[in-house]
Amino acid sequence: MDCVWNDELIAMYGENLSAAHSIISCGVFVSNSLENFSIFCNDNMLALYRYNLAMNSVTAERLLTINREFYDRFGDQFSATRQRLQPGVRKILETIQADVSVLDLGCGNGHFLRELFGRGHQAPLLGVDFSLPLLRDAASSLGVEFREADLSQLSVVSNQLSVTSDQLLVTDYWSLITAFATLHHIPSTEMRLDILQTVRKLLKPGGKFILSNWQFLNSAKLKSRIQSWDKVGINESDLDEGDYLLDWRSGGDGLRYAHHFSAEELLGLADQAEMRVTDSFLSDGDGGNLGLYQIWECV
Repeated sequence: MDCVWNDELIAMYGENLSAAHSIISCGVFVSNSLENFSIFCNDNMLALYRYNLAMNSVTAERLLTINREFYDRFGDQFSATRQRLQPGVRKILETIQADVSVLDLGCGNGHFLRELFGRGHQAPLLGVDFSLPLLRDAASSLGVEFREADLSQLSVVSNQLSVTSDQLLVTDYWSLITAFATLHHIPSTEMRLDILQTVRKLLKPGGKFILSNWQFLNSAKLKSRIQSWDKVGINESDLDEGDYLLDWRSGGDGLRYAHHFSAEELLGLADQAEMRVTDSFLSDGDGGNLGLYQIWECV
């Protein structure tokens, strides 16, 4: 087996090397440079993981722009397809107590928080999203507030996300933060970690972070929607393993960026954000496997 330096593994997984060691134990770890790592099984035929340590900022911004343009143009059509909560979200709903303050990142049309409020939720509910068409559908009302915020700048705007109760009591910490079908639209490990570390800072002691990520590679139909990066002038070598461009066909032809997370990749991100994964399950879609849901807690 090729030599694997601990400082390289630390760069990938933080000080906790157990996750990295467990991944490489099945085969050969190949390091061609400090920017790009690959793991291959013993037959050297299947690449399991590639980690781009530093996606350049130009590429990351281009991916964000692709999604901003998509949701600006197709926000109304997208919202029309999101009028029912996914089964995995409904499963999470059943676990949320009425006195738990909730911050929903990437709230979209606000259906999740409005459903919570409709069930008699008594604690503050705040949803944030960058898409104005989706926020128009959300519309703040008594008991639920929605605000425009760019999640790629979450660490910058986090001081504007304090919890305010009906009694005008203010705290900087939330009991629960959610991000359903959101993180997979954020490019680069650096940007994702900035968001996740900010999430940790916004959580109260004992608070939880619940997220879901699209597992579109589990569907032959969705895999057929994958498009060439040539369509948007991006060199595939500048991307992370798991980055894809998918088309949209409702109300016109559109393109959007999404990252396909593995459970191992999310485990590494949680570790670097000083959090731990306490529960995980698959849900949604005809096969019940199009959404990977996880519950994280602070270490």
